[in-house]
Amino acid sequence: MPDQSTDLRETVRRRYAAAAVKVTEGSTACCGSEPVEIDENFGAALYAADDRDTLPAEAVAASLGCGNPTAVAKLHEGERVLDLGSGGGIDVLLSARRVGPTGKAYGLDMTEEMLALALANAAKAGATNVEFLKGTIEDIPLPANTIDVVISNCVINLSTDKAAVFTETFRVLRPGGRLGVSDVVADDSLAPEQRAERGDHVGCIAGALSFGEYREGLTAAGFTDVEITPAHGVADGMHSAIVRATKPTTVPAAEAAEETRSADACCGVNACCTPAETSTDPAVTVTAAKAASGCGCQG
Repeated sequence: MPDQSTDLRETVRRRYAAAAVKVTEGSTACCGSEPVEIDENFGAALYAADDRDTLPAEAVAASLGCGNPTAVAKLHEGERVLDLGSGGGIDVLLSARRVGPTGKAYGLDMTEEMLALALANAAKAGATNVEFLKGTIEDIPLPANTIDVVISNCVINLSTDKAAVFTETFRVLRPGGRLGVSDVVADDSLAPEQRAERGDHVGCIAGALSFGEYREGLTAAGFTDVEITPAHGVADGMHSAIVRATKPTTVPAAEAAEETRSADACCGVNACCTPAETSTDPAVTVTAAKAASGCGCQG
């Protein structure tokens, strides 16, 4: 029997790949199976006009999220930011502007078509402090304790292993680092079956956690100061929500030891890396950075 979670991930990948291709070809699509007009619940309409006007049209058109995490996270000059499920790159590019030349914005996505679109958008925007990584949000290809802020825009709800996402997010954040995401969250009164009735998984609804489940998941991963605030409704009992949490400044001894081992290493993220992974598309080169000891590093 095929693994159901693997099948679902592939379904998500195919649908977002198709959305990227449609944007590249000059049309737009949301996270459903057919192109739809962007409305007040999802997409570029949730960003300020001043932000949209400074970005390539393709980055704006590829926005499929349910909020504006760059505003949620309150980014500062010099910070290192990671966007989980970066898509066409809109939040990475906005983050790069906010953290400035002394900071850096990473985008992580599993879909080559979206990575290709994001790289093209970064080039059009003239962004030099960005890097796009190929990988999954359940297995983040960055070393521990290297990121100041993790953001995400209506992506965590798509994961079939949200506990792994929370654990990995906690791992890559430095002590004192913070999580600031937009995501779809369900009322505690809705059972998973009721959530599924309100929309398919790839359509950003069926995979949503409840407010209580989300809070419990973040707390179990080690986060403190968890805040989940509904922003606007996306379906009956389903909300676009602002989620904030903090990694404590005191970390377990094992994490502290790992941070010490990587402090004098390389690759621009205080760690050593495995060789770069290159897309099958020659126009797309993305880094799959993995923490390791004694490895060769990339330029």
